[in-house]
Amino acid sequence: MITVLATIFVFGLMVLIHEAGHFFVAKKSGIKVLEFAFGIGPKLFGVQRGETVYSIRILPLGGFVRFLSEEELKEESEEQKQFLWPRTFESKKYWQKASVIAAGPIMNFVLGAVLFIIVYAWYGVPAVATENIVGTVMEGQPAAAAGLGVGDKILAIDGVETPDWSSLVNIIHANPDKKLEIKIQKADSPVIVTSVITPVLDQQSGQGLIGIVPQVINQKVSVLKATQYGLTQTADFTKMIVMYLVQMVTGKVPVDLGGPVAVAQVIGEGARQGIADLLSLTGILSIQFGILNLLPIPALDGGQLAVLSYEKIRRRSISVEKKGLIQLTGFALLMALMIAVTYKDIVKIIAR
Repeated sequence: MITVLATIFVFGLMVLIHEAGHFFVAKKSGIKVLEFAFGIGPKLFGVQRGETVYSIRILPLGGFVRFLSEEELKEESEEQKQFLWPRTFESKKYWQKASVIAAGPIMNFVLGAVLFIIVYAWYGVPAVATENIVGTVMEGQPAAAAGLGVGDKILAIDGVETPDWSSLVNIIHANPDKKLEIKIQKADSPVIVTSVITPVLDQQSGQGLIGIVPQVINQKVSVLKATQYGLTQTADFTKMIVMYLVQMVTGKVPVDLGGPVAVAQVIGEGARQGIADLLSLTGILSIQFGILNLLPIPALDGGQLAVLSYEKIRRRSISVEKKGLIQLTGFALLMALMIAVTYKDIVKIIAR
């Protein structure tokens, strides 16, 4: 149930903000918005406010904004056509139409940045603790075999006191494949135990490792600092996602797309970890959603921008029929891809 509710929240928020971007820029540009819909499929209910119908559809995993278009005017009288034409999407200048289309993905980047800023301002910025306390124990590594647990404090190694993390790491790194006696104070307990551990040799660095990671703590920061960290995080994730897509297209990394089922599982896990993790994950997914929508694929915003730019360069409009065919083809390809990755997700779950 947590997974379902969290998935509806995440997808709903991303789509709502995305469509709101199209909506507000269209309104600002003087375009008549006939409908603002949250969700897809049959309409559950709608309400007319001014010249726009605000509706909720049966599936809360999508949405759309319907503008007054040239096609809508076909049944109108010549007088009405002349009166309404300035309010259509097609009547606007190139930069206005491009702004309306791009506003959706841009708002997804804004949402990502805002969520990161909220998390950093409220919960603080993650920082590695300097104390000699174990934050993570990796399975199958010497530390796990020696009985080390999360929260344990390593007091000494081979009789040498380790008051901080750097001191214990220096000893471990310098003694690969050597048995070391470690003195441990168990987590939340005055009990002190002694164990023997043998660091394994890391072939790349030539250092000893036992498979532990220090604690990560959240340091409180000012709103200004949180904003700086949030914007940096947004830029970093944008770059990382774009680079990964480029590597997939060029064949440098295998194509491994997760469908709605896989994404829902990740969202559910994030929700169980806490509100900070869920908000951070929503920020990442929103950035990814924005980038994917900018890809020059028919039926996506990027595809519409590509068609718009083509018309601008050629100084000739593509017919409504051809545009409809392009959109339909793109939509069919996206649906086929969605079905394929969803099937793959389900097969993976069954195979477990």
